[in-house]
Amino acid sequence: MKFLKIAVFFIGLSTFAQGKVGAVDIEYILSKMPELTAVQTELENYGKQLDLDLNKKVDAYKKLVEEYKQGEPTFTEEQKNEKQTAIINLENDIQKFQQNGAKLMDIKQTEALKPLYKKIGVALEKVAKAQNYTQVTQTTQDLVYLDPEYDLTVPILLELGITLTEED
Repeated sequence: MKFLKIAVFFIGLSTFAQGKVGAVDIEYILSKMPELTAVQTELENYGKQLDLDLNKKVDAYKKLVEEYKQGEPTFTEEQKNEKQTAIINLENDIQKFQQNGAKLMDIKQTEALKPLYKKIGVALEKVAKAQNYTQVTQTTQDLVYLDPEYDLTVPILLELGITLTEED
């Protein structure tokens, strides 16, 4: 019985050892893709549009505050309350817009990068299958050492048609 347990252990170990694990630096690949320039331009334009919308709201707020300051001595109590409420509502609207603006930028970035990540994924799958990898992990800053033989970053770049210079 003891021999059987040892045999099963070694068979399991040899089966597990047959797996080939590689690693890839997705962010590096993304940075080398020519399509990234168009995505960055799209995001910059979207950000500028959000800034314009915010500036319009801020200008309207400043105008409302200035009108209130100038007319305050002549306003009735009811008019003062109405103006103050309008100012507070616009101030709250500006704060919400600023908070949502960051979220909207994140959503837009995710949406714009999705096709690029999909393209990387297709190339990764081709390279991994061609080189018989059973698992591929993403490199991170925590990775201390990676044998270049198991780094799939360059083969994936080549699969995408991206050539590297000596500097890269």
